[in-house]
Amino acid sequence: MIEQIDQWDKNLLIWLNSLHLPWLDTLMLLVSHKFFWLPLYVGLVAWLIWKEKWQTVYLLVSIALVVTVADRFTSGFMKPFFERPRPCHDPEIGHLVRIIGGCGGKYGFASSHAANVFGVAAFFWTLFGRYYKAMALLFPWAVLVSYSRVYLGVHYPTDITIGAIVGMISGWAICRLWLWAQFKLPPAKELFRRRKTA
Repeated sequence: MIEQIDQWDKNLLIWLNSLHLPWLDTLMLLVSHKFFWLPLYVGLVAWLIWKEKWQTVYLLVSIALVVTVADRFTSGFMKPFFERPRPCHDPEIGHLVRIIGGCGGKYGFASSHAANVFGVAAFFWTLFGRYYKAMALLFPWAVLVSYSRVYLGVHYPTDITIGAIVGMISGWAICRLWLWAQFKLPPAKELFRRRKTA
């Protein structure tokens, strides 16, 4: 059964990876690069400051924790533990994969890109989704970033799927932790005031 799933995964990767256009190659390289999304990150931080004022300090710490947990679990634990080669390093199908922009590290299961973006999306949706439905737009963004990794030939679809699950669990769990801690921690503004007078 596992071998059959692995074969389906490889076939799907080869098909998705073959759907390309010259202009899309450049776009997907940009989409996959974290600095391309800097305006989005700045916009989200500005929105948090506007809505949450001083509590943004705690929220930014929480978001950093989401990314750290998701990234470390996928890159620090899963990749060296499972040792599944990236498609571009796979001796069976590597010659069939279109590689755009380099192959990256040897192992690819699971995708830290997918884990990070889905973790951020899940955190914002869990915290604000009830009141701001536009937060749902972060999930298509996460899908686009994740798909770019398959398009570029550096991840299998299952790498992306499992990475996304890890990210969503991390985002949800740390958001629940934030909601619990909100009643335990002093207001961030008060912490800065104490520091000034100390």
